[in-house]
Amino acid sequence: MTVRFRLDTHLACAPERAFALSLDIGAHERSLASTGERAVGGVTAGTIGLGESVTFRARHLGVVWRLTSRIVVLEAPHRFVDEQVRGPFARFRHEHRFERAGTGTRMLDDVVVTAPFGPLGRLAEVVVLGRYLQRLLTARNTALAAEAAAVSGADE
Repeated sequence: MTVRFRLDTHLACAPERAFALSLDIGAHERSLASTGERAVGGVTAGTIGLGESVTFRARHLGVVWRLTSRIVVLEAPHRFVDEQVRGPFARFRHEHRFERAGTGTRMLDDVVVTAPFGPLGRLAEVVVLGRYLQRLLTARNTALAAEAAAVSGADE
């Protein structure tokens, strides 16, 4: 079994700004500060680009994890995809899309995750993983939306 979910978030900024903010390593770290998430390898500051990778270290569910992902698709300012190349999952793919919505941006996140360990992994997907990742990415998107709104307000 594989966990699949979509998040739909509104950001009060242009798609170009939302796209850039989503690729910014510092914004990522700020949005997940509660997990202690830090870039510790690959691109560790600034904006990550096509073919580049980043390794994040964070505490999730009481355990310290490392996950390395690579940007495998980059179509500025509308879409990018990151995929795990090393880490705790059998598969992790996150597609980010950005659409103009009035004066802001509709940000869509499509996530596909497969846990390792066969039947035990499938049990973890159903019991914990899907809900945990949805809450985590919802919190991340809320923080990005607040940062986008603060920057947009400062630009006026």
